[in-house]
Amino acid sequence: MNTKGVIHMTEIKQVVTGTIEENCYIIYQDKTALIVDPGADFKKIMHVIEELQVVPVAILLTHCHFDHIGALEQTRSTYNIPVYVSSLEKTWLMDPALNLSNSLLHPISAQPAEFEFDKRKEYAFDKMTFRIVPTPGHSPGGVSFIFSDFVVTGDALFKNSIGRSDLPFSCLEDLITGIKEQLFVLADDMRVYPGHGLQTTIGQEKQNNPFFI
Repeated sequence: MNTKGVIHMTEIKQVVTGTIEENCYIIYQDKTALIVDPGADFKKIMHVIEELQVVPVAILLTHCHFDHIGALEQTRSTYNIPVYVSSLEKTWLMDPALNLSNSLLHPISAQPAEFEFDKRKEYAFDKMTFRIVPTPGHSPGGVSFIFSDFVVTGDALFKNSIGRSDLPFSCLEDLITGIKEQLFVLADDMRVYPGHGLQTTIGQEKQNNPFFI
């Protein structure tokens, strides 16, 4: 088959992990992949990567609550790739009290991240590019990743809902403000991939999300 001139777009694959059904995402283009929020079930994540036949180059964290980092060390060590995190939550990886895993049977204390996000720059991994915007409120260092036609929102914006604001260091006002100022300015047809639950779009949430109507 002649593939000359074919445009390869950045694609995204959801992997539901753990008892809380956290959404890990494999974002890829050609053979290069990014892993977002490896929350649990590392073998499940690895199986998807093998099925896609891609090579992970980095782990991106929307925030550092335990259900988003449970498989972090297995993922990092298996693929020998760096972790990127908000500077506001860099210590949360090592502290079970901050990442809220201290009441679990196996509290999570991960190694420090290799890199902190610079919100002033656009990131590029091979042909994939994205920018980072702060969407705090569920946690102080929460961020979202904006690609050309989709955004990964972590636990900020969900389908017909928003992230919890009753946790330590949460703030409902910050959460609402961040969604309005950073996400609702995006195109209505921008696909939204949240940290839990189903895919939605910016337009659908502006019209139907009960927290904004």
